Parts: sequence; C-alpha cells; structure tokens
Amino acid sequence: MGKKYKYVLFYKPYGVLCQFTQDNPTRTTLKDYIPITNLYPVGRLDWDSEGLLLLTNHGQFQHRLCDPKFAHPRTYWVQVERIPTEGAIHQLERGISIKNYHTRPAKVKLLSTPPNIGDRNPPIRFRKTVPTAWLEMTLTEGKNRQVRRMTAAVGFPTLRLVRKSIVNLQLNDLQQGQWRYLMEEEIRVCYDTIYSRSS
Repeated sequence: MGKKYKYVLFYKPYGVLCQFTQDNPTRTTLKDYIPITNLYPVGRLDWDSEGLLLLTNHGQFQHRLCDPKFAHPRTYWVQVERIPTEGAIHQLERGISIKNYHTRPAKVKLLSTPPNIGDRNPPIRFRKTVPTAWLEMTLTEGKNRQVRRMTAAVGFPTLRLVRKSIVNLQLNDLQQGQWRYLMEEEIRVCYDTIYSRSS
C-alpha cells in the first residue's frame, strides 16, 4: 500500500461539484472542503447528489474500483415520489432498459423508516398530496444519472439521492461536509475486496 498513497472519505453535500477546479464561480467544489492536493475522486457523484465520496492519489486502486467489469457494490439511499409498488421494485431488481442499455440486476428494498441523515439544504420539493418513500439500492455499475433514470423509468422519480457505501466503506458518523483519512484496517479490507476478483 505504501505511505505515499492517500485515501480520504468525504460526505459530499448537495450542490458541490465533484472536482477541485473552479470553473463556475457560483458553484462550490471539493476544494472548498478538502485542503489536500493531488487527490482524485473514485467515480463521481452528480452535483445534486450527496453522500460518500472516496478520493485517492493511487491510480491503480482508483481504476480497479471504477472499472465496471469488477462489479464492486455501491449502495444508495433514494427518496422517491410516491410509494413504489412491489412490481416496480422487482423491475428495478431485474434491471431497467434505458435508451440502448439494460442495467444490471440490483438489490432494492423499501425502507420502513427514513435513514438518519438529516435534512438537505435546500430541502426537496414538498407536496402535501404526494407521499414520498425511501429505497435502499445496491448497484454494481455507475452509468451517468443511473439511479435517477431507473426510478423514473418505473414511475417513481428520485427526489433525493445519498450514497451510503462503496464496497466496505460506510458513511457511519461522517456529517455533511466532513472528511477523514481511511484507517489502515479499512484500506486493508478494501484492498482484499477489490483485488479478490479476477482481473
């Protein structure tokens, strides 16, 4: 692993661009939160998504986690408009055809209570006559806007999207806007997991 490599977990808030360069003066970036140079996100979270972001300067490690052929799991909490039916959940689990692509099977469950993650700033749109629900979805790929497109395709648009985990790495006690270095044990387990699959 070596001491030259850095591994950082960050709880990305809503509205933060997943980059360090400032190309839009009205948008905040990772640089506004993380005072470390030469780090690169492992995958991305859209500016309107929240949650766990892993950053590193270890290129091979980054590639191994991002390459879809290795099928490493990522889990999301997804707040959707209305209450999904069993049929819609089964569709999401089997995979959804989006344009010319069929998504891989996913693990999906309807949560009985909302996750304990606090409110979003700004809050989601609220409509008295339309209930919302939370899903937990685990995917092994990360196409552009995939979760949002999947839930929309079965008739339940995503209102809020929070990534809770990447492989063995979890949000746990991190608060929005906070970051920390990975612990040695977390790095070891992550290495064991991502390199246990054949290349």
